[in-house]
Amino acid sequence: MGEFDLIRRFFQRPVRRAALGVGDDCALLAPGPGMQLAVSCDMLVQGRHFFPDVDPHLLGHKSLAVNLSDLAASGATPLAFTLALSLPLADEAWCAAFSEGMFALAAQHDCELIGGDTTAGPLNICITVLGEVPAGQALLRSGARAGDDIWVSGNLGDARLALDALLGRHPLPPALLTTARTRLEAPTPRVALGQALRGVATSALDVSDGLLGDLQHILDASGVGACIDTSLTTPLIAAYADMLGSEAIFDRDYLRQCTLAGGDDYELCFTAPPQARDAVLQAGAASATPVTRIGCIEAHAGLRLVDAAGEPVAAHFASFDHFAD
Repeated sequence: MGEFDLIRRFFQRPVRRAALGVGDDCALLAPGPGMQLAVSCDMLVQGRHFFPDVDPHLLGHKSLAVNLSDLAASGATPLAFTLALSLPLADEAWCAAFSEGMFALAAQHDCELIGGDTTAGPLNICITVLGEVPAGQALLRSGARAGDDIWVSGNLGDARLALDALLGRHPLPPALLTTARTRLEAPTPRVALGQALRGVATSALDVSDGLLGDLQHILDASGVGACIDTSLTTPLIAAYADMLGSEAIFDRDYLRQCTLAGGDDYELCFTAPPQARDAVLQAGAASATPVTRIGCIEAHAGLRLVDAAGEPVAAHFASFDHFAD
């Protein structure tokens, strides 16, 4: 099977929203009047972002999900995406499963593949996603103000628990690993929540490298500080462990590490003024997404961590960095 046969068989579909899609030198896309184009790009590399034996259907899902999560953090509506795919060989079964997983998620968000590139080489997936947002309404990192609440969607830390278990660092009972692994390999992009937060949230981003490291981007861009109640960031998997009587497998410091610096959550972290609490809860309900208030923005620089009693948590949590020493 040649390169262009592969593209036509697994990745070429009729366009619905684009003016021109796969098969030409450039795709053509026109956002609606009064709209701004939101663009993001993410790369997934085997051995760095996913295991070699990962289910290709799940990998197709995640490859697009991590990009849609960026659009969600901007409050944008997905339009289309491009795919650059490096494959060690043209494996038909793998391509079929990968494309099915990717297109299934794309269909959920009415987001179509409009072009890209394929080449032979180590497995590497690079997607560029395009969305639209009403002019002047995009959620940014720079709008947080002193007194704002800090919120997160969903649950944090489950993906890190799964990763550590799969690497043999911190084993999990099989039932818990199955649940946590789903969070690692098939994250849910919070697109509907991001759109519902337009005009409500003052800043937002998606949590990909760990809550504290990512939140710091908001603090830097907005020129503010923050206080986080670490008792409010417990991963969902820990609740399952409690129900099964397996809470002994988790210690408090380890849970904090997973939730505050674990990464691969692809949840939204956002800020909003206290008077918007009802609006935030309504946005969560309208998008069927749990939201939790975990702290507040402070005027002075710095990031403080406290426990449920308001006592300082003295610990260092380093979020993921590809090039950290």
